[in-house]
Amino acid sequence: MNTSPERAPRVFRDWRHFLAFGLGSGLVPVAPGTAGTLAAVPFAWGLAALSPAAYLFIVLAAFALGVYVCGRTSRDLGVHDHGGIVWDEFVGYWITMYMAPPGPGWLIAGFALFRLFDVWKPWPIRIFDVHVPGGLGIMLDDVLAGLYAWVLLQALTAVL
Repeated sequence: MNTSPERAPRVFRDWRHFLAFGLGSGLVPVAPGTAGTLAAVPFAWGLAALSPAAYLFIVLAAFALGVYVCGRTSRDLGVHDHGGIVWDEFVGYWITMYMAPPGPGWLIAGFALFRLFDVWKPWPIRIFDVHVPGGLGIMLDDVLAGLYAWVLLQALTAVL
């Protein structure tokens, strides 16, 4: 995984690469997925002000756009699911935070749960990660991690 500075000019020249690299957050040399998820937090906070239907519409649109930009960027770089491609983390985290209670504690809990499932990749997430090619494969494993984290976060809101 090479997220070195020499990638930066290319990322900033092409809007698809810029978006796929999470507005540049995927360029950090260590733990770009975590950096991408951190970059998604303020957007999740803003999305929370929307109606549930509007939030869901934006997440679905972001997913569809992600299939395209992540697939294109992956092809251009010649690396499937390059570590710097973090738009999938944005969408996965936004799924986790759908209808979550307001407050920094819930943003942090959602962050931790999403990162747990994104790194762990329990069944069937790993299958999608390995066997689905292109932008769809890049996006699907994080969507599933986001859904797993969402279920757990919603369960926590029910008991706390």
